Amino acid sequence: MKSSKSFFHFSASRWIPVAGGLFALILGGCESMTSYPAASHPPAAPLANLVAAPAPPQLDPALLQFPSGAFTLGPGDTMEIEFIGDLASRTSVEVGPDGKIYFYLLPGLDVWGLTLPQARDLIAEKSAMFLKKKPDVAITLREVGSKRIWVLGHLNNPGVFPVPGPMTLIEAVAAAGGPTAAIETSGPGSPKTATADLRRSFVLRNGQILPVDFQRLILEGDLSQNIYVQPGDFVYLPSATARTVHVLGAVAVPGAVTSGADITLVQTIASAGGTIKDAYLSHVAIVRGSLTRPSISIVDYQAMVRGATPDVLLEPHDIVYVPYTPYRTVERYVDLILSTFAQTVGVNEGAHAVSNRSTAVGVNVQVSP
Repeated sequence: MKSSKSFFHFSASRWIPVAGGLFALILGGCESMTSYPAASHPPAAPLANLVAAPAPPQLDPALLQFPSGAFTLGPGDTMEIEFIGDLASRTSVEVGPDGKIYFYLLPGLDVWGLTLPQARDLIAEKSAMFLKKKPDVAITLREVGSKRIWVLGHLNNPGVFPVPGPMTLIEAVAAAGGPTAAIETSGPGSPKTATADLRRSFVLRNGQILPVDFQRLILEGDLSQNIYVQPGDFVYLPSATARTVHVLGAVAVPGAVTSGADITLVQTIASAGGTIKDAYLSHVAIVRGSLTRPSISIVDYQAMVRGATPDVLLEPHDIVYVPYTPYRTVERYVDLILSTFAQTVGVNEGAHAVSNRSTAVGVNVQVSP
């Protein structure tokens, strides 16, 4: 699925409190508030009509192949350069934001995209203009700053890590210290339980979720899921104990909503600021289960607000999606929802890793579902 333009909505500083008696009044956000006559609302019911989503595509075998390309330089990389036989020439240089380096008497040399041997040859060729003969140049990569991956979530050492060469997903998770484990509560020797939710862990690449099954990879050691990561990948292992519901799509404040006991769909959408203009309310989706084997239920939210049908109870980790247009196929609809979810998590967790003062953001990916 190809996404077109993405739209970003910035959250308010706190969620909008909702009282149960306001259910029939809140349908739209700030842009479109609509009132309905008071109605006798039936009690909320457990979510029904959940159907298994179509099986996700199989992993592309190419993702498991050892990368053949050589390392290329980019902004932020640090090298040590010297003329062989002249220790005084040894200098540490960093590739600047413009892709250039400055060494000896040379003007800025553009090395962005060059391999180390190519950069060495370029330095030797240009240095010959200032020396009696073409020098022999030694060049050593000391630090990688241009190629990084994000490995965040419930890990022992989450963060942003350099990718100086080929790296597998298992190696990336290991670099982040591996999934966190719960503290022993039954005495010494008791098994620990991972607090990372492997069923909802994902790899995001170029805005799309890769169909990696973290349970098979980490718990079962299934190396058919051990892809090679690429610079710019976002790897995320969420909390297994978080009590949140993600509300995405055509709502005023897309993002995570804390879910208490017996929270309902109408309450949750209201906590996200309500729906906005042009929301397609009869095809609201609730996605439940793992990201590799999700189930989906399509409900008529407008009928719930009017009291024509019962509200439904949600569970922690559910994903609620309010569409802009009716869906055409369940497969494309689920793909849209999961991509929007992953991008929203990626933007927020990535920003939080950089600054604790970051403001939560919701990402709505506009496609034809």
